[in-house]
Amino acid sequence: MKQGLYLIVFFLIPIFVFSQEKTPIGKIATPYGEIFIQLDDRTPNHKQSFIELAEAGYWDSLTFNRVIPDFVAQGGCPDTEEGFNDPEYLLAPEFVPELKHIYGAVGAGRDGNPDKLSARCQFYIVQNPAGIPRLDGDYTIFGQVIKGMDIVERIVRVKRDSKDEPLKPITLAVSVVYLSEAEVALLKN
Repeated sequence: MKQGLYLIVFFLIPIFVFSQEKTPIGKIATPYGEIFIQLDDRTPNHKQSFIELAEAGYWDSLTFNRVIPDFVAQGGCPDTEEGFNDPEYLLAPEFVPELKHIYGAVGAGRDGNPDKLSARCQFYIVQNPAGIPRLDGDYTIFGQVIKGMDIVERIVRVKRDSKDEPLKPITLAVSVVYLSEAEVALLKN
């Protein structure tokens, strides 16, 4: 009987280990280092959009195009009309009262459109240590940096022009890594 029990346990352990659900984590590689983002399930359309664009390599030829100390590091499509008028790249807002513009929050850019549609090709990371509460309820937050805020701090302090664009481009390589809960916990430490 003991041998049968050992055999069952032997076969069930790999099933348990390999069936653990993996969480998609956004990864932004820059010349300064890597930034990891926990994507939020409460904003499913923005989360899925980020995953789709990252897995398609959309941002890999783009840069952090706007960096402002005590505000944000913004990347993706530049502030042009094309980025805000192409219906393929617009998303309805997903405002969640609990998701605030706190330090490390990741949100979707947009222009002044009355429907507050997000430009899914553009994202920003809140760098202000006090947060930016005036943006709450106006821009969709869809993630939180869990590692790499030291990189964001370096990025917002580079030399920039009058439009807050870095003088030396800060390239992006955005991907998604799938991690277990234990791996995410290790990443946060």
